[in-house]
Amino acid sequence: MKEFEKQSLGIFPTPLHRLPNISRELGTNVWIKRDDLCGVALGGNKVRKLEYLLADAKKQGYDLVMTTGQAQSNHAMLTAACALRLGLDCILVLKKRGVTSCRGNQILNKLMGVEVRFVDTDSYDDIYEEMDRIGQELGRKVYKIPCGGSNALGTLGYVDCMKEIAEFGQHFDHIVCACGSGGTAAGTVLGAQMYLPDTHVMCSMVDNDPFDVIVPQLMKEAADLMGVKVPIPVPDLVEMWGPGYSIPSEEGNEAISMMMRLEGIVLDTCYTGKAFAGLIKRAREGSYGPDDHVLFVHTGGAAGLFAQDWNLL
Repeated sequence: MKEFEKQSLGIFPTPLHRLPNISRELGTNVWIKRDDLCGVALGGNKVRKLEYLLADAKKQGYDLVMTTGQAQSNHAMLTAACALRLGLDCILVLKKRGVTSCRGNQILNKLMGVEVRFVDTDSYDDIYEEMDRIGQELGRKVYKIPCGGSNALGTLGYVDCMKEIAEFGQHFDHIVCACGSGGTAAGTVLGAQMYLPDTHVMCSMVDNDPFDVIVPQLMKEAADLMGVKVPIPVPDLVEMWGPGYSIPSEEGNEAISMMMRLEGIVLDTCYTGKAFAGLIKRAREGSYGPDDHVLFVHTGGAAGLFAQDWNLL
């Protein structure tokens, strides 16, 4: 298997432990993988991807990184944090969608002093064209990281995570993760095929992009990149976006409240709350038995919780 250079950015392996109170509540053994505790800003799944992506940027001689997402993008904030640690300049070119004021992740962007430019568009093609224009304006080469860090190279981060889980030594019957841009889901399913072949992976979709196409394509590209031959299964995708991407949902709010009330762990309204709601849904439908072991991958995002005007009660 071909290996790729990584920059050491996170504190890995991240903690993995059982959730006793939620296990009792749901009638099955629920565990959590704490990628929110990976040591950069408020943590999150993007750090694993950025270890590969920013290593590639440095290897190719870039000193300016740009990425994108919506206004409260966890990925964008973490890209800035990781790039600055490595001595790279970073400009965030974000969609003018969501909370653009100094709340949530925008507070962290401001504390870092990173430049944020908003583009009033729904098209990522427009965003990437704007990145090219900014690069020309500055007379600098730009290393462009896609939304969510979701390309073949970034996908390798969650292949690594599955290897980490396999090395923990506990058998898991099921793994549940969020699917917001496809890369984490693709790496999780592909990594499970490689290291946890008896484990079923469910991906809670928090956006309505065609992930039935996106996720297998990313899996194939990542497998080709590594030079490994494994089956590319049809991913188990469950719709959990509720009223829309980044908009709180009743099910997500219930999941956030349950996790905080019973285990003292913070989830967010965009990704992890809705993803954990998918796990709760399957548990209440009887999909998990009392002897099953179900692992929830906590992909971070807590800062976005504080950009919302809403009430859990």
